[in-house]
Amino acid sequence: MGRERTAGSGLETELAKHKGVELHGGYIRVVFMWRRIRCRESLGIPVTKANIKHAAQLRAAILHEIKTGHFDYARHFPDSKNATNHCNVKDERLAALMDRYKPLKAVDITPMTEEKYGYALDICTELLGPDRLAGVLLPEDIQLLRTQLIADRAPSTANHYLATFSGFLAWCESNSYCRTGLSAACIRFAMIGREPDPLTKGEFEQLLSKGCLHLQDSAAVTLAVYTGLRPGELCALAVEDIDLAAGQINITRAITADGSFKVPKTGRPRSVLLMPPAVEACKVLMGLVTANTPRKIEVFMNRHESRLETVTPLLSPTTQARKKIINHWFVPTSWNTKWAAIQKRSGIRPRRPYQTRHTYACWCLTARGNLAFIAKQMGHMDFTMLVQVYAKWMDDESPAELEKIWSQLNTRKINN
Repeated sequence: MGRERTAGSGLETELAKHKGVELHGGYIRVVFMWRRIRCRESLGIPVTKANIKHAAQLRAAILHEIKTGHFDYARHFPDSKNATNHCNVKDERLAALMDRYKPLKAVDITPMTEEKYGYALDICTELLGPDRLAGVLLPEDIQLLRTQLIADRAPSTANHYLATFSGFLAWCESNSYCRTGLSAACIRFAMIGREPDPLTKGEFEQLLSKGCLHLQDSAAVTLAVYTGLRPGELCALAVEDIDLAAGQINITRAITADGSFKVPKTGRPRSVLLMPPAVEACKVLMGLVTANTPRKIEVFMNRHESRLETVTPLLSPTTQARKKIINHWFVPTSWNTKWAAIQKRSGIRPRRPYQTRHTYACWCLTARGNLAFIAKQMGHMDFTMLVQVYAKWMDDESPAELEKIWSQLNTRKINN
């Protein structure tokens, strides 16, 4: 490797003038960096002053093409074994790729989600550099992006950005715009401080007795705790979703912060079977809106598909409103405000509204409910999420569960 001794001092002097041009095996070769890889390519021509100058000019042209994003490895070195390896990745800048990716992704998501995704993608692209070539990115760059994201953001926000950008990188990998392994480098941050913080039975009673000033509030809190609905699902409920004869609620939509409707998080409707307190809460809420007029709404499946429904809001601000002009539906942000006020009046420790969902899961688990059933009630794809998120509540019951198993084994042994 490196410069070999040439036949004459004149050639040595000429060779020394040109960086990246060297002698190897009796021939001239050029050396250059491309996609952070040092490339060495023999030109197969003998060492003469004219050939050395030709090699220097070729190398200068290659460096210019690399800088402008037009370098074609196979065109310059068609017989090189590196041509196939390097040509698997196309030269494209991040900003240009992002402009092509966003409309393709938008087909599968709602306008509200598209806005959130777009913001996350723009932040990540700006941090990496919009003019950078996707083909030169290394896992190290994604690791640096992680450190930049977490420096001044909450772990949940950083994780949202990483998850969104991971989808973009996966698209780049599948279309040969970047090397493989980048999407896998978008490792999420541990959410140690955001583990479930369920209500105790005593705190729940305080919420109802001291925090809720209206029948609608106490019924809504009861329904949230005894069904585990997400806040967006709770606020989007309609009278037509409740089947008291079957003792269940049909979850077919959720409402976003801007008041638009979309399908539930998993994209699939589900039926939630109701415990007695939830049945009574539904009766109260339905009784409060009997005089209300059904509203026409549009529920988005994705950016381009939607369905029209005529339904009566179950949990409506108009029930308690003093103003004549008011929204007919709560949205997650307005429910957050109401929930905060209810907690403050009750005197319990403040929690996010999502903790009512965690409360449902933890109460069901400590009551030794069937994992598959609980997961289906909550709208999870399977019970993997339950095991990951609520392991603490499951572990708390492990000694009693072991005794139960041992008792059953002994009983069967006796019977056999």
